[in-house]
Amino acid sequence: MKLFLLFGIVNGFLAVALGAFGAHGLEGKISDKAISIWEKAVNYQMFHTLALLVTGILAAKIEAASLTTAGWAFFIGIVLFSGSLYLYATTGVKMLAMITPFGGVTFLVGWVCLGIAVTKFV
Repeated sequence: MKLFLLFGIVNGFLAVALGAFGAHGLEGKISDKAISIWEKAVNYQMFHTLALLVTGILAAKIEAASLTTAGWAFFIGIVLFSGSLYLYATTGVKMLAMITPFGGVTFLVGWVCLGIAVTKFV
């Protein structure tokens, strides 16, 4: 799936850019707690960027519906989990933090689906 490789490349770029922005652009502008939240968002985005890349590479070798589900789950998880944390860190609006667990569950779905695909074909 070229789409998941492209998603992985774009998200990798964004994770590095957002990490640098958090370290240099937000320093002194938001609290240390908010910086910590920002860093958690960057870390999870990068971890799941790698998962997207692995999913895309495997999808080129294996045909499995669970790989497609995994790829979309990782992408949606990044948007929900990391996106909500980026917004929460910069705005302080606690309602945004309530979205984060949905992203976490979506990540878990992605890992389960990736595991199913791998165990079926390896």
